[in-house]
Amino acid sequence: MDNINELKLIVFTALGMAGAFISQLLGGWDAGMSTLIIFMAIDYFTGFLVGAVFHKSPKSENGALDSKVGFKGLCKKGMILLIVLIAVRLDLMVNSDYIRDAVIIAFSLNELVSIIENAGLMGIKIPTVITKAIDSLKGKETGV
Repeated sequence: MDNINELKLIVFTALGMAGAFISQLLGGWDAGMSTLIIFMAIDYFTGFLVGAVFHKSPKSENGALDSKVGFKGLCKKGMILLIVLIAVRLDLMVNSDYIRDAVIIAFSLNELVSIIENAGLMGIKIPTVITKAIDSLKGKETGV
């Protein structure tokens, strides 16, 4: 029984160290980073629901769940985190603290737009003012 407890301690210590290292690379674990990670998880989960339950995914041919689409989504989320890492390094290079924050805010808003789109695909009525704002952000308005 002691061997199992020692193994658990080693595994959890290694995971904790890896998490701390990754957090440090991404500039620390603050409200912005927490918000981005939460939004990324909600977006991925709602996208999963759109394909698995509602079969309305615009990213697959039949609208259903597709493992390739899911993997691409995870790759995109990973790339977002790499861009945050790049922003952290740029901040360190120019001795600032706003590049990372701007990148996190921009990607958080992008994730929020995707979450709202997923909600709309699930049949949730999105207020017109929100859909117009999203269309404007995406450049879908006439004359843009």
